Amino acid sequence: MTILVTGATANIGRRIVGHLIDLGANDIRALTKDPAKADLPDGVQPITGYLGDPESLPAALDGVDRMYLAPLPKTLDVTLELAKKAGVEYVVALSGAAHWQQHADAVAASGLVNTQLGPGEFLENFAIWAEQVKATRTVREPYPAVVESPISMADIARVAAALLAKPDQAHYGQMYPITGPQALTRARIAEQIGAGIGVEVTYEQCGRAEAEERFNPVMGGQASWYLDTIEQSIDHPQQANNLVADLTGTPAQSVVEWAAANAQIFRRPTC
Repeated sequence: MTILVTGATANIGRRIVGHLIDLGANDIRALTKDPAKADLPDGVQPITGYLGDPESLPAALDGVDRMYLAPLPKTLDVTLELAKKAGVEYVVALSGAAHWQQHADAVAASGLVNTQLGPGEFLENFAIWAEQVKATRTVREPYPAVVESPISMADIARVAAALLAKPDQAHYGQMYPITGPQALTRARIAEQIGAGIGVEVTYEQCGRAEAEERFNPVMGGQASWYLDTIEQSIDHPQQANNLVADLTGTPAQSVVEWAAANAQIFRRPTC
């Protein structure tokens, strides 16, 4: 069975490739704009292409049985049409609710057999706090009481790889809102990051304008959109679940475990 991983040089896609190899997959294609720079593992076939360039996709999809899809919204419909025309038998797509609902609906209506993953907040997003933690060991944000169950990209990749390596009809047509193991307020998440890196990290509430000013330099001007998504979650706390463990056999990383594994992000440089 031939498996195509789109976004194969991005964080999640690269991890999926590695997990597929560990799970015994031996016919893996990796879609990349620049195969020479992709630095893929031995045995993985780089395929030149990009979801934003639909003309590059028919050759990449030829002979593909299963596909991981990290949707590019502007070309999602044509990508799904091309995958169906190529005879792709199964798609695992990264989607979700809220601002991703339109894309999730498109995948569900595509006629392709699919399983969708809706992970919510990535643990990696909290790297936006890094400079504050380094400088003051205090996170200043407007929404301390928002409850989330953040999940690491590594766990998202493990779930996607497990589904692709051994498709099971029980998962067809499902939307899995995979989460981390705990539902925590954002204030508590800051404390848990501190526990993971071995220092005390506190959370102080500030105004929206101050938060945007702090985040824009590290978010490329997307701070307003990001804070909007958090604000919209005030009345919709995210509950934690055990789907990662159920689907892979291994529990999802906690905030403490993720922070400990990525402590260099938050620690002051040493001389």
